[in-house]
Amino acid sequence: MLGIKLLNSTTGLRTGLRTGLKTNLVLKQKYGNASVERGMGNLSRHARCLSTPVNGSGELKLKDPSLIAIAGFIDNEYIRDAYSGKKFSVYDPSKGTEIAKFPDMGIDEADQAIRAAKRALPGWSQMTAKERSNILRKWYNLILDNEEDLAKILTWENGKTLTEALGEVRYGASFIEWFAEEAKRLYGEVIPSPSRQQRMITIRQPLGVVGIITPWNFPNAMLTRKFGAALAAGCTVIAKPASETPLSALALCELGKRAGLPKGVIGVVTTHGHTKAIGKHLCESLDISGISFTGSTVVGKLLLKQCADTVKKVSLELGGNAAFIIFEDADIDKAVDAKFRSSGQTCICVNRFYVHSSIKDKFSARLQEKVRSFKVGSGFDKKTTHGPLINSAAVEKVRTHVDDAIRQGAKMLTGDDEKNGIGSMHGYFYPPTVLTDMKEGMKMADEETFGPVAGIFTFDTEDEVLEAANNTRFGLAGYFFSRDISRCWRVAEKLQVGMVGVNTGSISSEVAPFGGVKESGLGREGARQGLDEYTEYKYINMAV
Repeated sequence: MLGIKLLNSTTGLRTGLRTGLKTNLVLKQKYGNASVERGMGNLSRHARCLSTPVNGSGELKLKDPSLIAIAGFIDNEYIRDAYSGKKFSVYDPSKGTEIAKFPDMGIDEADQAIRAAKRALPGWSQMTAKERSNILRKWYNLILDNEEDLAKILTWENGKTLTEALGEVRYGASFIEWFAEEAKRLYGEVIPSPSRQQRMITIRQPLGVVGIITPWNFPNAMLTRKFGAALAAGCTVIAKPASETPLSALALCELGKRAGLPKGVIGVVTTHGHTKAIGKHLCESLDISGISFTGSTVVGKLLLKQCADTVKKVSLELGGNAAFIIFEDADIDKAVDAKFRSSGQTCICVNRFYVHSSIKDKFSARLQEKVRSFKVGSGFDKKTTHGPLINSAAVEKVRTHVDDAIRQGAKMLTGDDEKNGIGSMHGYFYPPTVLTDMKEGMKMADEETFGPVAGIFTFDTEDEVLEAANNTRFGLAGYFFSRDISRCWRVAEKLQVGMVGVNTGSISSEVAPFGGVKESGLGREGARQGLDEYTEYKYINMAV
């Protein structure tokens, strides 16, 4: 077992660590490898709770085990226990076994985090932009210094392959770096005055305390994209990460603390049983000035309604139903390579393939060949190309969509559980699947599948495929492949989405605005526009 240093907080060591994991946890001090004595009395609930819990087969080997915290994070302290005493389980999706039990925090802890963020706001917002930038830059460097450990933690709780996890950590870090620089470019404007006796300017000021709610599919990058912009703008934040993936959030907090983030600037409230209540409380609190949410459209609409009474600024990055159009002159190999990311569990992943009828058979054969080369398994296995889905509900949703399509006439080219060896696996796996003869009206045409499935529709004309692609209430991302430059401009302008990939399936970048239209969200993240969600413009008119 790895040696662990159990750090003290305001009242010393807290060693009453629960042992209700799949395997016993052993805590050791790094100094002299001496075992930490248990039962040292009734110490504060504010102690740091660090461990390397293991699910039977071996250790999660980290260079810095102290990046794992089984706790919430408020006022730069680790909160091991909820006031209610309740806990919730976090699972390894590749095995279906328990990783740890986290404090199931409620309204009391949310208020505690809000008070801490409110206390921290004057000091943080009044720092110079350069001072905030320097701290964010240190945080960015620490993330890169610990990228391998962060990737392992991410794979452990989320399931994606280590390669994808490392890519996410670097992608997430890029937002901290970007906004460290953008913090110094929060410019106002001088307005030419119509009067010789007046001078007019605008300045930008931080929104205030912001509530952040993030999903499980990108537990690192979804937080850094919001943290970076909010902190650069001078806001303080309370984050509620997904209950499936709190470990990545806590690791980021630890590195932020080391970088010099003052007490209260970031807080993390962990919960499962009180998710709805805490979300509602953040929306209705008079001390919260804005909400930034990434997740489902259903929940986003609910949060928007709950923010109405206090007229909060709301940033929403919601569901998608991405169309992927392959015209007759497309580079088929490039198009095939662009489909499957994170086992299809991203909001910008392709949900609907529209393939020109003249190349349908050729494209289907290439895609089928590609999919058969995939290996499904644990994200820690170097041979794995596709990890598990996040939980059994995710598997059931994908299965329901596939079954619905087959009932309505779709044909399965590949995706049999037994042939993929998935039938004997204990985790939350679903085989990469290719379906042809898809039709409008199937669940996969109308809803976000969020799984490793490619449903192939066919079309004959540009107008026909544009009508089909836009026939959805979502509008996050769309993709198409063509060598015709005129068509590229024409189709890009007509797709009713916030982001378009032309001859590429990779569109996300810290330098570009990320966001959708229709029911896919409000506002933009990343780029210089990302700061707009966390600032207010103030107009000043001065008589001279």
